[in-house]
Amino acid sequence: MQKSELRKKQTAKLKEFANTKEKKTEDSILLEKLLETELVKNSQTIGITASLPFEVDTSELTARLWDAGKEVYLAKARNDQAHTLDFLHYTYMSKLQKSSFGVEEIADADAAVKNELDLVIVPGLAFALDSHVRLGFGGGYYDRFLAKHKCQTVSLVNTPMQFATSEWPIEKTDMPIQTIVTTDKIY
Repeated sequence: MQKSELRKKQTAKLKEFANTKEKKTEDSILLEKLLETELVKNSQTIGITASLPFEVDTSELTARLWDAGKEVYLAKARNDQAHTLDFLHYTYMSKLQKSSFGVEEIADADAAVKNELDLVIVPGLAFALDSHVRLGFGGGYYDRFLAKHKCQTVSLVNTPMQFATSEWPIEKTDMPIQTIVTTDKIY
């Protein structure tokens, strides 16, 4: 299946799933499982994305990371031709604004940038559990970032995002995720 076709299909499936009780339950399980990992316990600087309503909710995760004394950095897409990504220091005082993608990003142009992070929580639409490749949103922002910055990666994966193997073409620029957290297993 072509990536663009699967993106449309997955977005529709995830939007439908977002309106169910199962999504809230799964999000809560994924949050607890992630917070119990050595990945989080041993990381001080953590990159995250403000989630869209159909993605795994990261708002409580962010609050819990702050409570644990972690430094949180929020992803921000640069408005450049290269489709690059930076992570900006994020505190409860940070002012946010919606990006052209509809994602909340730090509004302060002077916020500290830190791209050498201990851990990055990577979003996506679909994840192959065997190869750990992901289907992102199509801009290549995370793949470019991860190719350049050698940090640990983890993704929180709801049931509709899980694929036993990739049903989409894998390109050499696709960066696999090191750890995938599902409700029943950590891969």
